[in-house]
Amino acid sequence: MALPPPDPQFVLRGTSAAVHTLHFSCGGQEPDVPILFSGSENGLIHVWNLKTRRVDTALDGHGRNSVYCVETMGSKDRLLSQGRDQRICLWDLAEGRMSVTDSVFTENVGFCRCSLLKVAQGRWLMAMASKALEEVQVLELPSKMSVCTLKPGVGAKLGMPMCLKLWQLSCGSQPLLLAGYEDGSVVLWNLSMGKALSQLICHQEPVMSLDFDLEKTKGISGSSEKVLSIWSLNEQQNLQVYKTHKLVNAGISDITIRPDKKILATAGWDHRIRIFGWKKMKPLAVLDYHTATIHCVSFSDHKQPSERLLAAGSKDHRISIWSIYTET
Repeated sequence: MALPPPDPQFVLRGTSAAVHTLHFSCGGQEPDVPILFSGSENGLIHVWNLKTRRVDTALDGHGRNSVYCVETMGSKDRLLSQGRDQRICLWDLAEGRMSVTDSVFTENVGFCRCSLLKVAQGRWLMAMASKALEEVQVLELPSKMSVCTLKPGVGAKLGMPMCLKLWQLSCGSQPLLLAGYEDGSVVLWNLSMGKALSQLICHQEPVMSLDFDLEKTKGISGSSEKVLSIWSLNEQQNLQVYKTHKLVNAGISDITIRPDKKILATAGWDHRIRIFGWKKMKPLAVLDYHTATIHCVSFSDHKQPSERLLAAGSKDHRISIWSIYTET
């Protein structure tokens, strides 16, 4: 008999707004406190202390516009955030500072999260949806120099980029970008050539979220439909549909594969978090706690597998924290 799904280990309340993005920073040395960053619809970024389970700091840099992407850059003191004010902010949080040190004006009105890739010590690539409807711009940080602009070919009606994932097989190899578009396509881009290597129609509706396992060169995407699409990349760098998985209810806001590549989590419009085995897409659990759409799911980066957590942020203003499958 299957075990009943667990309850959340604990719940964080106090954002007083829908939670759109989550990012852990727990892999530091002792006595570093494990941290969870959350970005909310009211424009605030909350820095949660996971020991006290309270907010240490609230950062306000997006003029009360919804924050939908938060990432750390190498350490928990270097933060990047993206909001509906069409700005990406870089923060310095060292020694208690709460200052925006730089920002990029994206001129993009969508809600496509930018993607970061560390390419050298202190150097990052950042992909973001650009002002022109179908284009993706790639910048180098912290210089903000333009690396390339990725434009679909003439007649390709991809629509807006909806989700982005920068990756490279190994340090020093060619950076590549996977982009999910409004027409349901996933496209693999070569940044140095500025051209599309492969395109695959994965969904009938816009691609809401995707994640990619570069060890297995296999990825997964979700949309507003009742289907998850699993696809792979062959040695010729062509995308192919590997299989599809039918869902009970329609609508996926976010998908994330756990860093150990054993399981993945989806954030559902049906208020539920679903956990699957990544190898065979075996359904493992349905976590039912929230009372509204779940916008984001994130796995923690604790060094000890037994300490790893899953966080989910919802329209119901709450963040649920789960401890699951510590034995896998």
